[in-house]
Amino acid sequence: MKIDNTIAAVVTGGASGLGRASAQALAAAGVKVAIFDISEVAGEALAKEIGGIFCNVDIMDEESCEAGFAKARAAHGQERVVVHCAVVAGGGKTVGFDKTTGGWKRAPTASIERAALGIFVASYRIASMAALGMANADSLNDDMERGCIILTSSAASQDGQIGQVAYGGGKGAVNSMVLPMARDLMDLGIRVNAILPGTFATPPMLGVKESAPAIFAGLEASVPFPKRLGKPEEFGSLVMELARNTYFNGQLIRLDGAIRMPPR
Repeated sequence: MKIDNTIAAVVTGGASGLGRASAQALAAAGVKVAIFDISEVAGEALAKEIGGIFCNVDIMDEESCEAGFAKARAAHGQERVVVHCAVVAGGGKTVGFDKTTGGWKRAPTASIERAALGIFVASYRIASMAALGMANADSLNDDMERGCIILTSSAASQDGQIGQVAYGGGKGAVNSMVLPMARDLMDLGIRVNAILPGTFATPPMLGVKESAPAIFAGLEASVPFPKRLGKPEEFGSLVMELARNTYFNGQLIRLDGAIRMPPR
């Protein structure tokens, strides 16, 4: 796909972290970017900075997502690139010791359900809404391409650590969705891929650097090479390549400095 000012994109979770870097990379290439996020102040500020628009979207809510796509398309036309970075997750160890009661407890089913809804179901919601719009658009090139969908999974989907049953399981479900969805959409010329980032220097991790520098240093040292956390702009760079390169389809791509997560 030719990435220029004729292309519109939607980036969920675009107000910060990996989504922000993706939005900035696309806008730098001339793409008209709509930022979906619930962080209105940060989202509006970034939209102004990159010449895009902000849509206050809750990925857990069907109507909110539909309204976001409608607003984005009214402003920019049909999106041809969707980057889904937003996530809502739960957590907890399957069975762990509760210091308060002095006994064992299990992670509540509600926490697992929240992660399933905020990771897998939300990924399907965004991807399928985008695909429906793309399906009704003209093709872009000789390959009859109509668009590409880039989902965000995680290295935890393959190396889930202690306490990551909900998160790792949800991201693993995203991995399992990529190939069948790419096959569902192949006759429409819509590609589907997922990036599996390792440990990146996003705002939560930078908070660890401030509050627990020794832990942060240990995280950096655990990366084989380069011995640092990933830079959000490196994620944005991969987003650009996945958008440009039409032969990327149905793929799960780790971006992690060769890290393999230990149990804890």
